[in-house]
Amino acid sequence: MKVLLVHNYYQSASPSGEDKAFENEVRMQKNNGADVYVYARHNDEISGYGITGKCRLPFESVWSIKTYRDLLKIVKKAKPDVAHFHNIWYLVSPSAYYACRDARVPIVQTLHNYRFFCANGLLFRNGAVCESCIGKITLQGVINACYRSSRIHSVPICLMEGVHRILGTLNKMVDAFIALTEFSRRKYIECGVIPGKLFVKPNVLADVPEPQYTGNGDMVFVGRLSREKGIDTLAAAAKYLNSSRINNSKILLVGDGPLKRQLYETTRAKDIDNIELAGHKEHKEVIEIMRRGRFVILPSLCYESFPLVIMEAYACGKPVVASRIGALAELVEDGKTGLLFEPGNARDLAAKMRWLYEHKDTCVEMGMNARRTFDEKYTACRNFAVLTQIYTSVLPQHQ
Repeated sequence: MKVLLVHNYYQSASPSGEDKAFENEVRMQKNNGADVYVYARHNDEISGYGITGKCRLPFESVWSIKTYRDLLKIVKKAKPDVAHFHNIWYLVSPSAYYACRDARVPIVQTLHNYRFFCANGLLFRNGAVCESCIGKITLQGVINACYRSSRIHSVPICLMEGVHRILGTLNKMVDAFIALTEFSRRKYIECGVIPGKLFVKPNVLADVPEPQYTGNGDMVFVGRLSREKGIDTLAAAAKYLNSSRINNSKILLVGDGPLKRQLYETTRAKDIDNIELAGHKEHKEVIEIMRRGRFVILPSLCYESFPLVIMEAYACGKPVVASRIGALAELVEDGKTGLLFEPGNARDLAAKMRWLYEHKDTCVEMGMNARRTFDEKYTACRNFAVLTQIYTSVLPQHQ
């Protein structure tokens, strides 16, 4: 099967798990014999724009002439059986759908976040879940500066959303949508996506590590150091644990983000010495840190779609302590592959972390359950089989 994979990379200064998920899927398809073509744009292009180019950006996000022409040329030459989209913001734009449709190529779109209906893609505002824009054409995203806390940066996203909701682009152009979890599927139905077009398929790992069920005492967080990831909750939980250190254990934070400086100052000012900021690490090193750790922490306050860190933790044989919110409550089986706590409740998080740390044998058992879950649900072989079924489902409509 010939597959055209389309992705818009985020800026290098703000890398996203979506970029890694896309690259993993490219590798999986190639490894399984698919004839893969890739069309990618990169938001780093924007830094090279002059004043005129940046003024044109909101309109380019609605309809990119360059992308339309590029893709039309590619699909006419390569004649793919299906075009599979991942991220389209800012530069790919929905014009890419129209190029594929004009060439009679079926379209599949993976839903990595909620940006088709929410400016920041997280359904999150002012430290809490926000669903005020679901099912509406509204300027609230601009008024509330939902993207990057900036009204100017929010304009292109909201303009694209509004125009293409009016045009009905999603339901008219896209033949199948891939939600990463059942929770995401239900949420997109609320947003107006046709239920019969929605399938569920998780992300995939390109390189599966060997599990290591025992390790050092580190409790590991991997991700962006930002408010929606629950960093404030984790710092408060660390303070509760700080007064009674468990065998000199530490909470290792791997990643970078806007709260890094604030977190550093908070830990120093409040003498929280059980947090270690490891900074950005290469992927192989991140995996090794997880393998050596005791368990992984995911204290998110927002609706995550399917964090790769959960799949990576499971593959490493590590249980996950996660917020009982959105898809996380679906992905982490409480008491079996990890523990769930009340979102934003630092005392509850601290209690769950302490319990899992102190019950080492149970922690190892949960890690084994996690790896078993990975082998049953998340292998590349199973993932590719599900993806092939989705592709096959859209082909007859265009024959």
